[in-house]
Amino acid sequence: MNRREALATLGAGALAMGAGTMRAGAENSMPELKAGYANGEFVLPPLPYPYDALEPHIDAQTMKLHHDLHHAGYVKGANAAMAALAEIREGKRPDTETKWWEAELAFNGSGHVLHTLFWTNMAPKPGKPSDDLTKALDAIGGIEKVQAQLTAAAKSVEGSGWGILGYHPMTDGLVVLQAGNHQNLTLQGVVPLLVVDVWEHAYYLKYQNKRPDYIAAWWNVADWGDASRRFEAARS
Repeated sequence: MNRREALATLGAGALAMGAGTMRAGAENSMPELKAGYANGEFVLPPLPYPYDALEPHIDAQTMKLHHDLHHAGYVKGANAAMAALAEIREGKRPDTETKWWEAELAFNGSGHVLHTLFWTNMAPKPGKPSDDLTKALDAIGGIEKVQAQLTAAAKSVEGSGWGILGYHPMTDGLVVLQAGNHQNLTLQGVVPLLVVDVWEHAYYLKYQNKRPDYIAAWWNVADWGDASRRFEAARS
């Protein structure tokens, strides 16, 4: 296996962690997976709408800085980690660097995956949950209670992180989680369906330190239709 093939294998595996196990063709339900990885490296996908499309809830300046600078930084960091780990396998770097670069890949790679989903999880005209997702939500209390739990999870993240509604294949059910930074506090195997970024760079220009106000506004653009498509693909 050459370096490019090794990078492609690792990259596909990293994105698969955010996609769950898919049948052939199911990736068509999650086009962001292809948009975030191409030609053996992670790439910054374009926003699926203009910078100002989510106003007044999320302002254009925040969207531009968030996507073009912060997300781009995670892509650069993930690719640097992938390249360094490939060099370690080839004996071009000492294996004592393995722990460092694996941690860099976990942080930056997870940041890239979550942001790639985050953009598609929002829409100027968000959709409603499908019948199947509604049934899954009802199984754990209904959409209002799940929304309240996800809000509480996101509000109470210590420092920087995410609120995540995910699907867990082992239980064939939904679960609400926090993520510290991008990669901590996870439940292995969970496929993220709907994610809200509560790093300060996601909201500070408009909402300052009022994270609860930002989360309340975010629900106006949270796209249950996109979450439904991800749910269908994850279960298949």
